[in-house]
Order: sequence, then structure tokens, then C-alpha cells
Amino acid sequence: MRKAITLIVKAAVSGLLLYFAFKSVDLGTAMARLGQIDFRWIGLGLLLLVVQVALVTLRWHQLILRCGAEIAFALAFRFSLIAGFFNQTLPSSVGGDAVRIWLVAKQSNWRAAAYSVLLDRVVGTVALAMMVVACLPWTFELVHNPTGRLALLVIGPGCIGAGLVFVLLGWERLSILQRWALTRHLAAPAAIGLAIFNAPRTLAAMFGLSFVIHFITAVAAWCAARSVGANLPLLYSVFLVLPVVLVTVVPISIAGWGVREAAMVAAFTYAGLPASDGLIVSLLFGAAYLALGIAGGITWIVTIGRAERRSIPAAALDG
Repeated sequence: MRKAITLIVKAAVSGLLLYFAFKSVDLGTAMARLGQIDFRWIGLGLLLLVVQVALVTLRWHQLILRCGAEIAFALAFRFSLIAGFFNQTLPSSVGGDAVRIWLVAKQSNWRAAAYSVLLDRVVGTVALAMMVVACLPWTFELVHNPTGRLALLVIGPGCIGAGLVFVLLGWERLSILQRWALTRHLAAPAAIGLAIFNAPRTLAAMFGLSFVIHFITAVAAWCAARSVGANLPLLYSVFLVLPVVLVTVVPISIAGWGVREAAMVAAFTYAGLPASDGLIVSLLFGAAYLALGIAGGITWIVTIGRAERRSIPAAALDG
């Protein structure tokens, strides 16, 4: 029952936000642009996203090793592709994370699997928030709307602050956290995160890789814009698309659909760009990740046995 209610609520959120996104644009202009797609740019964007998956896997693989598990990079890459499929088919990306945990746990242990996925999420989100905050002086030159500026000022620093609080949970003097199972299992990966924080070279490598990953996101969105001739300079893509991606981290819709479109339309509008271009870029961007998800689904069917496919934990299906 809870699973059904969650799905219904998130589907309703996606549907409502998509309705408002479509309602706020000139659909005639949008459809005309979509009819003139240059698939060479789409192909380049897809290629960049495949590279992005490989780089995300590289970061995650390093965290797996730090958490005490031993799996090959190629296997972790396959698991990342499969997780991408569940990110697109389950109510939120949390489902894909649960699948990653399940697949790694079958190769090693649940603790290392869960800790590595949690740390990967934290590092990726904090790095994205850092990029959003670093770009604020230039983003504010585009976005003059007070609501848009306030949203940027809240979400970026807020995510960074949340990441710092998480890392501080690993401080050895907070022994009180060992008294309860939940806080104990938060303190353990936080301690690994704190160790990374105290190792400058490792920290720089981890976040440097994350910055490249997120920059690829902006370039892929720029490719989507170029494919339909939308006026979106590459730097504008960095300043506008990355905050939108940060907003979609909140798991309130199905695979980010609706939230991403509404936020992209708002971002383009605030920057004085056509709202229809924002919708087109968002739809093409989402479609590219959907295509990767299909590839992950094929990988799942081909490489995972039928019995194992049926035993995916209910937690993953809850999204």
C-alpha cells in the first residue's frame, strides 16, 4: 500500500509540474524546433553521457575500495548502467541506489555496499552545490528575479552545509552516536568521508573528478540546445542547468520528470531566454538519460539471471 501511494503521489507531482511547464510555453514554437533536430548533436550528447557514467563509476569504485570491498571496475560500470535503468523506471533515483547496493552486496557485503553508495551521493551532491555557489556572481548577472536568486542562495549553500554536517558525524569524539543502530550506521560512512576530507590529495582528486562529471552535464544540455538551434551559450548552460540538476536531487517525482522541466523553464525565463527553449532542452536532456536507461535495462536482462532479477529487494522498488 505504501509503495502504491508513493508512486501515485510522485506521478501526480510529475504530471502536475509537466502540465504547468507545457502551459507556460509556446507549444507551436517548441514543436517546430523539435521537428528540426540535428541528430549529430544528440549523438555527441549521448556519447558525453556515456563518458559521464564511466567517470561516475570511477568515483564510486574508489569509494567502494575505501569502504573495504573488492570489485572490478568493469563490474562496477555494469552495475552503474543497470542502476541507471532503475533510476528511470522507479519513482525516484533512490531506487537505482538501492539496486547498486544490492548488486555490490552480492559481491562483498551490505555494509561496504551501502556506505559506498551513500558517500558517492554525498560527494556528488556537495560538488554540484559547490559549482553552483562558485558560479553565483555570473548567474546573478543573468537571473535578476528575486525568487530565483533566493532559491540559488538557499539550495547551494544548504547542500554544502548538509554535507559538512554529515562529515562531522564521523568525528570520533561524538561517541554518543554509537549507542543507536541508525546513528552508528551514519557515523561509520561519515568517518570514511572525514578521512577523505583530511587527505588533501584524495579530496582534490575526488572533487576534481566530480567537477568534470557535472561540467559534462552542462555540455550535454548545451548539445541538446544546439541540436534544435536554441540560443544557449555554453557558459549559460553551466550557470543555469547545474542549479536545475541540483533541484532534481530531491526525490519528489518520477526520475526527476516534471521537476526538471518546470525548473528549466523557470531558469530560462529568469535569464530572459525563451521558455520554450528551456522546455525543449529539458525534454531532450531527459530523453538522453532515458536512452541510457534503456541500455542499462538491456544490460540487466542480458547479464543478470532470471532468478536474481526476481529477487531485487522491495526497498529498491519503493524508489
